[in-house]
Amino acid sequence: MAGNSFMTPAIMLAVLLLISPEIYAGHDYRDALRKSILFFEGQRSGKLPPDQRLKWRRDSALRDGSSAGVDLTGGYYDAGDNVKFGFPMAFTTTMMSWSVIDFGKTMGPELENAVKAIKWGTDYLMKATQISGVVFVQVGDAYSDHNCWERPEDMDTLRTVYKIDKDHPGSEVAGETAAALAAASIVFEKRDPAYSKMLLDRAARVFAFAQKYRGAYSDSLYQAVCPFYCDFNGYEDELLWGAAWLHKASKKRVYREFIVKNQVILRAGDTIHEFGWDNKHAGINVLISKMVLMGKADYFQSFTQNADEFICSLLPGISHPQVQYSQGGLLVKSGGSNMQHVTSLSFLLLTYSNYLSHAKKVVQCGDFTASPALLRQTAKRQVDYILGDNPMKMSYMVGYGPKFPQMIHHRGSSVPSVVDHPGRIGCKDGSPYFLSPNPNPNLLIGAVVGGPNVTDDFPDSRPYFQLTEPTTYINAPLLGLLGYFSARS
Repeated sequence: MAGNSFMTPAIMLAVLLLISPEIYAGHDYRDALRKSILFFEGQRSGKLPPDQRLKWRRDSALRDGSSAGVDLTGGYYDAGDNVKFGFPMAFTTTMMSWSVIDFGKTMGPELENAVKAIKWGTDYLMKATQISGVVFVQVGDAYSDHNCWERPEDMDTLRTVYKIDKDHPGSEVAGETAAALAAASIVFEKRDPAYSKMLLDRAARVFAFAQKYRGAYSDSLYQAVCPFYCDFNGYEDELLWGAAWLHKASKKRVYREFIVKNQVILRAGDTIHEFGWDNKHAGINVLISKMVLMGKADYFQSFTQNADEFICSLLPGISHPQVQYSQGGLLVKSGGSNMQHVTSLSFLLLTYSNYLSHAKKVVQCGDFTASPALLRQTAKRQVDYILGDNPMKMSYMVGYGPKFPQMIHHRGSSVPSVVDHPGRIGCKDGSPYFLSPNPNPNLLIGAVVGGPNVTDDFPDSRPYFQLTEPTTYINAPLLGLLGYFSARS
């Protein structure tokens, strides 16, 4: 329940209703969009391309996969460490693709960079699924990595390769990987038809594997993936999520029938106030609802009902008990890295508002009617909070605005770059930089950190990793949000 530190729901709702739904001024959303995409270049692993714009980064992890006899170079480091976790990387790729599918037309010149960011992810996921019946789901021993504070260019920690197969299933990570490849196939459908077909064919193969050999990778690979990216929510939602994206990309009846047949047994209506790398339920319902609202799929009506309940669970004044708003107006959920919830849930609010607008529909939350404009206002309020409209009067995106986090929990950003310090900095040699009171020497431009706590306070300090560490899946949904608002400012 909300304590004294929270703005009362009635006041918050009144404030939101007073905001104009159509005029978005006060922030340079285009600049924020550019920087949010640039962040992904700072997270790149592997051989960097000639057009790399974040110049303090260099090639890294060029032998990834060699211990397993495969090429697993490339992809993204998930956060401030140097491990490549396949589960959040796939979700990141899915959300970047959804951002481009729904909001690419509003991204202007940044669309090309967004598409490049997606391809950096899909190229790696294609490598990770190159062997039929196998998905390579992680490169790097997380315990070994987290015991060191070193830049990726100097990495000498264990680069152990972890995989799932029929004897060691992982339906959640395989299902999310299938979703990512299918979503990206839509992005490349007209840009590169041959690549698009490769992505879609691979997505279908990986999804077939995910549903045939059902099980959680948290069980088969517990020692490697837990507690970092454990599957706490079960793999059922990823099977529906993968099928939903394959249906959207291929239009094949087999995926529609899978969804209709399995929506109850795979719990489509569960935990509707959640959406992120582990829980896809709200995303499934919003994604599928578009077809219903367009009058093309009445057999999916239950998903629209679930989506409506999701919207009601988020709105200030009538939200679910597990969804709170701080006194400064930030959406707050329990656990660390709160901004991952802020960006992903706000993305769904904005996306659903567009679907409702086109269908000339509203959401009925008991006696209260939520218009598409209110959904957009609620999403915009969260974006503006991230960019500086908050009690700390600071942006939580590195490099945006006059005041932003200076000591983020990120190895590459906090240790001197190869450009400035060509000599190797070993595992424990980086510890003084972790403990340093000085700002990080390398700006990870565009990185959005985990964000402030429930009282809107923010200690700008590396050890507070839940608050100061950026992640790829915080930024991915933000691409769509910033694209939309940049076209209306």
